[in-house]
Amino acid sequence: MAVIGIGFDIVTISEFEEQLERPGTAMKSSFRPGERRYCESKSEPARHYAVRWAAKEAVIKAWAASRFARPPAVGDNAYVQVEVVNDAWGRPTIKLHDEAAQFLPEAKIHLSLTHDGDVAGAMVVIEEPDPVV
Repeated sequence: MAVIGIGFDIVTISEFEEQLERPGTAMKSSFRPGERRYCESKSEPARHYAVRWAAKEAVIKAWAASRFARPPAVGDNAYVQVEVVNDAWGRPTIKLHDEAAQFLPEAKIHLSLTHDGDVAGAMVVIEEPDPVV
């Protein structure tokens, strides 16, 4: 497998929470229904929304790195096309939808999430399968 992109993002949880609570905000529409259910089930939903936002940003940055000198691969709202899902043991991973899923159909996306205090962060590495020779 060859690394085709890496991405990293940090979010200030308290600032992100302010954006979520702002009247008329559409921030939550950038999250898929499963993500919203997961975050809202937690005692501190903003912490979980913030770390997922960081993951979405990290994936988009990794895409950008993989597309260097080529046109963008997805439209204006890529956030809703990137979903953070958890397996049965709570381990997070990325699931792509729509144009994003078509762009990286065989890629492996590695994800690491963290939150501590007022900071949430995510690191993403995208690997592309080696060509069959």
